[in-house]
Amino acid sequence: MNKDIFKAYDVRGIYPTEIDEKAVSAIMKAYVALIKPKKMAIGRDVRLSGPKLLIAAKEALIESGVDVTDIGVITTDMLFFTVAHYDFDGGIAITASHNPAEYNGLKMVRKKARPISMDSGLADIRDLAVKNDLLGLNKLGSSEEIDILDDYIKKLLSFVNKGLITKKKIVVNPNFGAAGKVVERLANELGLELIRINFEENGNFPKGRPDPMQEGNRKETTELIKKTGADFGVAWDADADRCFFFDETGAFVDCYYEIALLSQIMLDQYPGGKIVHDPRLIWGIQDVINKNGGRSLINKAGNVFIKERMKKEDAIFGGETSGHFFFKDFYYCDNGMIPFLLMLQKLCESGKQLSELVKPLRQKYPMAREKNFTVKKAEEKIAEIKKKYSDAMIGELDGLSVTYADWRFNIRTSNTEPLLRLNLEAKTKNLVSEKVEELTKIIES
Repeated sequence: MNKDIFKAYDVRGIYPTEIDEKAVSAIMKAYVALIKPKKMAIGRDVRLSGPKLLIAAKEALIESGVDVTDIGVITTDMLFFTVAHYDFDGGIAITASHNPAEYNGLKMVRKKARPISMDSGLADIRDLAVKNDLLGLNKLGSSEEIDILDDYIKKLLSFVNKGLITKKKIVVNPNFGAAGKVVERLANELGLELIRINFEENGNFPKGRPDPMQEGNRKETTELIKKTGADFGVAWDADADRCFFFDETGAFVDCYYEIALLSQIMLDQYPGGKIVHDPRLIWGIQDVINKNGGRSLINKAGNVFIKERMKKEDAIFGGETSGHFFFKDFYYCDNGMIPFLLMLQKLCESGKQLSELVKPLRQKYPMAREKNFTVKKAEEKIAEIKKKYSDAMIGELDGLSVTYADWRFNIRTSNTEPLLRLNLEAKTKNLVSEKVEELTKIIES
């Protein structure tokens, strides 16, 4: 087995050269040996390799004496809901999230949807799976299928007051993933007018990588908003655990500003609450949290790490500039639909357009969208940058954070891809451009 498919908090690889049925079977048996579940939930995203890998996973779990409940084609947050709501001992989502169609993988959780990362069991699962000498039990587990969508919709709607929501015209882009059926149900419940794009489930992902973080993937959503006069737009990645907004002009709302807006919404509901966020871009988020009486907690990026810190601190909300948003009332897990509902209610209550809500943040907190670099010796490059900017305030909680009075940046290696990621903010747009160019030359030299 290729050990490289084990990432910081999940498993991902190209099917079938890097991950296949045999690998999934070994990983499942290792999971059971370590976690010792009696009953588990399992589901998959829309990828074409999903059905084969799901069968392999189910068979391995049943052979290991586990009672398995198949919840079908799901968004990843539907797995979190299922495990926590129905009190399963653990769960598996067969998904490679926003990776291209040729990839697949596994996201694994324990009881109460608690995450499993390299620091909390994934390394042990990897080592057991690589040995692949675990045998099944004489007593086989059972298998059943259930539909959890009705209960999941009820849970989502508990985050908003239906009476406050008025009819809105919204461009929705699930990027051919499993979000479409959830959005359809929410629209029926709330009386929304949907303008659909890339709505049907299609594991081929015919328009490329299903990731709205890629700027090339935003154009058609932007154009459709302009063409139809929609109130705003929303897009999700393939497994729909990330949520991205576009305002009524078609402009993309950077997740930096989205975290700030959602922080204010959550603090209105939970005054004085703690909010966890990553160190990539922070000034605007911290200011909004402080002005609204909350407490900002900076934590290492990575959805598992944010969840663990939220639970430890009993935080009300968490946000990552990659588009993951976490809620105490959703088992401290990330969810891609709750931000959509909260923002919808905020727009209806305020009577404002989304651009009006975002404008003060865009003006006061200029930033550069994340730049990714393929670098052979990433750690050496980070050390070089640290030395050059040694006169600044240095932080190493997650990669390297460098802060001056009028600008700052964070540079770190990706948790899931072989990339070096740069995020930068400054007091003026001109300074943002100047410093991005400066750092780009250093990184590419």
